[in-house]
Amino acid sequence: MSDTASHNPTALQGALSSNQIKAVLQSCSEQVVEHGREGFQACIDSLDTQLIEMAEAANTDAEQMQLSEERRELRKRADALVQLFGECLTGVFIKFANGQLNTHSGEESYKRELMSLVDNEDLEETIAIASIAHDATDEYGEPLWLLAMRFGQLRGGAELAPEHNPVSPIQFCEALRQTLQTSNTSTKVKVLCYRTFNKAFIPLLEDIYPQLNQYLAAQGLLPDLSYSTAFQQAPVHTAVEADGSEVLLDSAEPHAPEPGAAVGSDAAVGPGAPVGPGAPIVAGSANEQQQNLVQAIRLLQQHIATAEMAPASSARRELVADDGFSASWLSPARPSRSGFAPVPAGAPLFSGQQLLDALEKVQLTTQGLALPLMQQGDGTEISGLVEQDSAELASQLNAQLLEAAGEDGRAVDMEDMQIIDLVGMLFDYMLSDDHLPNSVKTLLSYLHTPFLKIAFIDPDFFEQHDHPARLLLNSLAEAGARWVSNDGSAQYEIYPRIKAVVSRVLEEFQNDVRLFAELLLEFSAYTKKIARRQDLIERRAMEKVQGEEKLREVKLKVNHEVSARIQGADLPSAVLLLLLQPWSDYMTFVLLRFGDESEQWRDALLTIEQVIWTVEPKEKDDERSRQMEMHEPLYDKLNQGFATIGYDQTKVEKLCGALFALQKMALQSKPVQVAPAIMRSKLESMAAEKAGASVDLQGVSEDEQRMVDSLKMIEFGTWFEFEDGRRLKVAWYNSTTLHYMFVDQSGKQSSLKTGLELARDMLVGRAKIISGSTKPFFERALENIFQSLNAKAERVPALPES
Repeated sequence: MSDTASHNPTALQGALSSNQIKAVLQSCSEQVVEHGREGFQACIDSLDTQLIEMAEAANTDAEQMQLSEERRELRKRADALVQLFGECLTGVFIKFANGQLNTHSGEESYKRELMSLVDNEDLEETIAIASIAHDATDEYGEPLWLLAMRFGQLRGGAELAPEHNPVSPIQFCEALRQTLQTSNTSTKVKVLCYRTFNKAFIPLLEDIYPQLNQYLAAQGLLPDLSYSTAFQQAPVHTAVEADGSEVLLDSAEPHAPEPGAAVGSDAAVGPGAPVGPGAPIVAGSANEQQQNLVQAIRLLQQHIATAEMAPASSARRELVADDGFSASWLSPARPSRSGFAPVPAGAPLFSGQQLLDALEKVQLTTQGLALPLMQQGDGTEISGLVEQDSAELASQLNAQLLEAAGEDGRAVDMEDMQIIDLVGMLFDYMLSDDHLPNSVKTLLSYLHTPFLKIAFIDPDFFEQHDHPARLLLNSLAEAGARWVSNDGSAQYEIYPRIKAVVSRVLEEFQNDVRLFAELLLEFSAYTKKIARRQDLIERRAMEKVQGEEKLREVKLKVNHEVSARIQGADLPSAVLLLLLQPWSDYMTFVLLRFGDESEQWRDALLTIEQVIWTVEPKEKDDERSRQMEMHEPLYDKLNQGFATIGYDQTKVEKLCGALFALQKMALQSKPVQVAPAIMRSKLESMAAEKAGASVDLQGVSEDEQRMVDSLKMIEFGTWFEFEDGRRLKVAWYNSTTLHYMFVDQSGKQSSLKTGLELARDMLVGRAKIISGSTKPFFERALENIFQSLNAKAERVPALPES
């Protein structure tokens, strides 16, 4: 297969069935998990050695004790951590297979937030992940590019960006981050973990990547793909965006993005342009990145407009007719998306001021209709206020321009039509964004006309990532998604605040964009204040639940240890009651205070065995002598344990008296009366319930089991919407007990659900995950517009060659 042929995804996808693709991914997952667990174990061993050295060199006893305690906790949970790390890597392939893999280091979001709002621990972790991922991507650029191309064949044919590539370094770093989240590791040791990971694990990618490339090539996935020849095919005229898309830079002739190129991965906009981690990347500021993205959008608009205006086939006419817009236009010529006819040759054009004047009249009309409705109360339901439709707004603008044109037959310039289209698509995306509650969408839709005015007043509006108007829209959208629900509730009076901002824009904005800077300053100051308050409330709620979950884990461990020792033993009711209730309570205290490697814990376990042994009939003299010797020490331990937990003295005397009577019978070789099966079952069930027994997944359906497994991979901070419209966030969950802690939009604990309960809610539609993104609203919208236009460009038949 030639290099050119190797880039043809269509042929390849036809060669692999869905079952074959599933088998390929399963094999890759197993290989990665096997290497990953071995490498992670090596990291833990190295970290253990370093913690010993750090403890020995500690300056204070307190520091030494803390490091020793963290090392002990690490060794105790080593197997569980290795297992969890492997599960996280498996989850990456599950997300990839479902088309949901989109892993970021978090670096992008921190660059957009003021440092005062960023938790120092999270920031250090983010910096460490970003640094490791960047360095590793540079180090293994060639095999990574080959893997990105080959895995891309399983997801549509285009090269995958690192966040979509299941074996990119960021995936391993994210697996480490999720694993560390389950431990109470200090920031200092966490940073040490990342350094150790970088030194001990990342070099193993040198073995993993060639093995995967060899396997994928053997499966027919671009077997002849060559890194060197791929980048000798064409000169570079592209820049890679943060989302993986590319745009032309300094080309001799502008080209629209190649129709059908995958967006959001690494498809080139220019023909033949190289892509990927090994390709030349033009770095730039955030403004430069926005300029490149907007340039690509405008090139696509030109490409589509040119194709639609050309006299051609019925296929092209059907495409235009299916655009979803009214057929009443300024002229009978074929219209643009905005509803305006293309410019006839030699026709006079509307000036910028004429367009602004027309928009001002449209805004006044909107203001007259909307403002009286917005002044009705502070609830999220405003009677009579409906979403402002983009097509309706275009129709109003059309009518105003028709009136202004009179008999002159003026037309809207192509560039102005593209601006009208672009702002329209921006607000269409907003209205379709599931992350935003409907009441907030309705309010923000009334900013359409003011933002269209801004786009005409400030030609660089779309390219400036820090333009006050777009920052304000980002802030309004984020606040609405965070603190307003579809059940009609809103926290911290945020809905009235959003409404007040929209009202002021409609009422006061004419042509001075400083109004947006003023509103941004006021609104951001308010949201930062309540965000800090909410974070504090949420942190306290999470600490409380984590404490409760730690206690539950300890109780479960105690119950497991006691149950394991009494299993199979025929015991009287008094012994079962003693071991399953007060002695279990004492063991819980010991485990919490001293840990499971302490002498106190081992002695408590030994006591269980001694109690059981002492009530068994004794046939030999040496057994009787031994029981007599341990009698007093055993009762001393029992009494000391019961006193420690403050157990009722009357009950202590009854239990110890019953135990003494049973031991006396055992010394006389008499069998004791065994607890009836019903009584024993009741005592064991009560003890398990008191311990908070974990979810029993036996008898669960396959769908429920798959959903439970998927829920193990969700991020802290994932938002859910329930059938009553409430929005709740997973602030934390316990991977051992499978309990999920939900907080409401004010940060207060709302509920604690088991994984099975949540899985069943999702399967029957009582709950759903709200798809979110760390990117601001405006960036998400532009990227979505780019994707939509690119998909449309693919459907536009090629123009006949001249």
